Amino acid sequence: MGLRATKPRLAVLAALEEASGHMSADELVALLHERSVDIPRSSVYNVLADLTAAGLVMHAELGSRSERYEAGDVWHHHLVCRSCGAIVDVPCLVEVHPCLDITVDGAYLEQAEVVFRGLCAACVSQSGGA
Repeated sequence: MGLRATKPRLAVLAALEEASGHMSADELVALLHERSVDIPRSSVYNVLADLTAAGLVMHAELGSRSERYEAGDVWHHHLVCRSCGAIVDVPCLVEVHPCLDITVDGAYLEQAEVVFRGLCAACVSQSGGA
């Protein structure tokens, strides 16, 4: 999918790349505002949809209406720490979509989004174990 390099798209992608983490759309709007880049919230959502469709940004639904975005194109899953709330990338078992070795008769699976819940490494080391 060929996307035009518009100012809003470049600004959103740059912010995600510099943040190098998992950001909500609202966090992204706030970061852009801090940088004096005024893009309406609805436009940020539209840009995120465009960048996701183009494979430049990854979208993760982490439950409880918690959506996060990150720059990149290597598919992976996520661990959400139940103690500190950190979101940690979890590599796939297999290197291609849907990222799991599962078959459903007569179906073509494109993608699987797995969200693990538990403790991140920092919280495990602080607590001395799970």
